[in-house]
Amino acid sequence: MVNKRPGTRKVWKWIGGIIIVLIAVIASISIYFSIRWKPVLTQKIKDVVYNGSSHLYHINFKDVHLNIVTGSVTVDSILLAPDTAVFNALKKLGTAPTHLFQVKLEKLELRRISILTIYFKRKIEMNDIILEHPSINMIYHKVYKKPTPVKERRSLYERISRTLKSVHIKGVKIEDADFDYVSGATGSVLNSVKNLNVHVKDILIDAHSRTDTGRFYYTKDISFEMAGYHSLSKNKMYTMKVDTITGSAAGKNIHIRGLKMIPMYPEIQFSKMLKTQKDRYNLAFDRIDFNGVNFYRLNIRGVLHARSLRIKNGDAKVFMNREMPPGHGDKTRNFPHMALRRLPIETTIDTLKLRGVNVAYTEYNPISQEKGTVHIDRLNGNIFNVTNDSASLSRNRYAVAELNAYMIRAAQLNIRINFDLLAENAAFTFKGNIGKMDMVKLNPLAKSLGLVKVKSGQIQKIDFDVRANAKGSRGTMHMYYNNLKIELLKEGEDGQPAKKKGLLSFLANTLVVKDENPAKGKPVRTADIVFERPPGASFFNLLWKSVFIGLRETVGLGIIPMKTPEEGRKVVVEKLEERKEKRESRKEKRQQRRAERKAEKEHN
Repeated sequence: MVNKRPGTRKVWKWIGGIIIVLIAVIASISIYFSIRWKPVLTQKIKDVVYNGSSHLYHINFKDVHLNIVTGSVTVDSILLAPDTAVFNALKKLGTAPTHLFQVKLEKLELRRISILTIYFKRKIEMNDIILEHPSINMIYHKVYKKPTPVKERRSLYERISRTLKSVHIKGVKIEDADFDYVSGATGSVLNSVKNLNVHVKDILIDAHSRTDTGRFYYTKDISFEMAGYHSLSKNKMYTMKVDTITGSAAGKNIHIRGLKMIPMYPEIQFSKMLKTQKDRYNLAFDRIDFNGVNFYRLNIRGVLHARSLRIKNGDAKVFMNREMPPGHGDKTRNFPHMALRRLPIETTIDTLKLRGVNVAYTEYNPISQEKGTVHIDRLNGNIFNVTNDSASLSRNRYAVAELNAYMIRAAQLNIRINFDLLAENAAFTFKGNIGKMDMVKLNPLAKSLGLVKVKSGQIQKIDFDVRANAKGSRGTMHMYYNNLKIELLKEGEDGQPAKKKGLLSFLANTLVVKDENPAKGKPVRTADIVFERPPGASFFNLLWKSVFIGLRETVGLGIIPMKTPEEGRKVVVEKLEERKEKRESRKEKRQQRRAERKAEKEHN
């Protein structure tokens, strides 16, 4: 074995000793400067926030921990809060921001920060800022913006230039945040989000960054992501779920995946819990994409403007139980262009794109005791100028929908709807056409809702042109068809199927129903559409009832008057009462038979 020379061991001892001394010196210096600089840095942070926000925000925290060796700063128990007195003063001047922020977090980490550069050069250079599990309240205020001369506006750099020469941060991460969007007027929470992550890329504040067109608010990008959103509606009748929401300021986009609005109860049970006739919605959309979003305008003015909104691959199911009393509400407010007015922020979507959406409107008829569904499948098309923004409306007050779909799983539908966005009576027009169809395929709808069965009939095409508003609709229809034969039905009892009215069916086909249009040697007949809308009728109900009336008029059933909503409701009530009496009578007879059998057994 070779022994190490004594000189070599001495060298290593000297090297080890020097390293230990250096570590001790650096640690001592670090501790000294941490103690010496802690109050200085504490005040610097407060000054930057206070002066950088034009005295609008104050920041407080429990403690600051510095590590000069690693270049890190950790701040504990932080509270960032606005000064309401300053905000109210700015509001009067017309210079207040649209949003205020309240932020609470347990810990803030600043990594790879050069303390010496801050102190001696008045420059902030660091790698990351990490906010773990913060609670953020974003408070929306509708404020009047007073135009300010450019020369009086100061950039963020100009506001901090007396304290700092520049700020450069490579990244900011907000991890697992709780976010509440709050109305400043009422204090109510407009929306609440959990598990929110926000990433800010490359923040630079210096004399030139404000004019850098490649930056959004001094950053290269602000992106966010949220997973597993889940909430219960205020009336506790629906669950709202979203798989993921992501967005990027640089990309000007927002992507929503797996949006669902799920009813808490089955159709009939749900309707009976509401006591009156109300629509039950069941919605599921795979993809919703906002593109060309103006995030700057959204932040400054609280206005959402997007170049396009695409809804792809979804199902929208609506159910109505006609057994329930109609109630006193008017569903005009839920028409698409009327509901648009009620959005909490001003919104403009240049083009709303529908791709592969399936719509199903179902009614339960208590007379036939069956459900009838109008299916609008593979709905595609565009809706232009979707807006409630006053500036946009001053330029164009109409939203136009150009749509096509596969109707009641039997024929192609093309329709154009023109919405008057400023009409107080919810006015709109719609026109279009329906392609070839075997009329027998109408039976699932005709039997359950109209107690009519189509034996035969072929439609070549249907053209319609209708004007509508909250009170109803008026228009015309041309339906080209031939070989129409029908059966009139009467409702079954105790779950039995509907039965044919033989004599009345014969008379209807012979004397009433016109089996073709145009008739041989005659011009095509024009059907007049006149529909008086009951207040409880939905927008979709108004559309299909208008078309249904056109069909009735064309085939000759228009001479049989339709019942008014009041008359129809009276028939329903009478029929339900009659069925109730029959059930009670049968129940009494069963009880009587059981009593007789019991008495007979006791006697024997």
